[in-house]
Amino acid sequence: MATTTSITTTYAGQFANQYISAALLSGKTLNDGAISIKPNIKYKEVIKKVSTADLIANAGCDFADTGSVTLTERILQPEEFQVNVELCKKDFRSDWEAVQMGISTFDQLPPNFADFLVAHVAGKVAEKTEQNIWGGVNATAGEFDGFTTLMAADGDVNDAANGAETSFTSSNIITLLGNTVDALPSAVYGKEDLTIYVPTAAFQAYVRALGGFGSAGLGAAGINAQGTQWYNNGNALSFEGIKVQLAPGMPSDHIVAGEASNLYFGTGLLADHNEVKVLDMGDLDGSQNVRVIMRFTAGVQYGIGSDLALLTLA
Repeated sequence: MATTTSITTTYAGQFANQYISAALLSGKTLNDGAISIKPNIKYKEVIKKVSTADLIANAGCDFADTGSVTLTERILQPEEFQVNVELCKKDFRSDWEAVQMGISTFDQLPPNFADFLVAHVAGKVAEKTEQNIWGGVNATAGEFDGFTTLMAADGDVNDAANGAETSFTSSNIITLLGNTVDALPSAVYGKEDLTIYVPTAAFQAYVRALGGFGSAGLGAAGINAQGTQWYNNGNALSFEGIKVQLAPGMPSDHIVAGEASNLYFGTGLLADHNEVKVLDMGDLDGSQNVRVIMRFTAGVQYGIGSDLALLTLA
């Protein structure tokens, strides 16, 4: 049975040659290179962790074992996902682009709509992948366990104090960012790729706080006395010298801090995330259906939990 298609049209005048889609979340985390990407994983990959202690001892004439070396591992196993959509070409004969389907009854999907559909499906996959990376739950269809899910279940991850706050505001965001940084081990602080990952709500609160609407002595005029005009939607933000990365897919009640090199996204072929196939079934089964197909694998994992900090609002 074809996927339900609803077309509202007046078919008066010439089609403007554009389809307008609702705004999509971009796959910002991956596009920005904010975490490490491990492609070409067919089944799973083992992430080795090395821990050492007390390696240095007072010198002597003889060889003597010092300290300890502990090897542990975490498994990065991408899951397989698919997109299957079926449309009936008959539904488009009374729409704006009917003339593009051809005069024959053996018609085709309107080319402009086919192009739009491919881009739309790829965008939807990017949006869902962004959400899965940070807040996915494996028990939910179409999702894999995201970082906040994995970290919440791991006793090695450092929990940051939330101050019993229930939402991010311009008045509390600086304190909460500070709590997240304070929860990191001293060995991680100062690393070049150390990053604070925040959801949209926290990012907006931080921008507003820096515009002079927060506490911590920022002043009513904000940065460079520009007030709310200081941010041009392109500036890279930092907190105490640590990069602040917007993660649109992160649940609105979390903040994560850690090294980008300690957070991994795994997949098979990266190209699979950009390949959408449109199959006209007319030549195969004589139907008037068109199928839209996409297949890809995705999953996340981190290496050393004790090098990460997780803040969860009350």
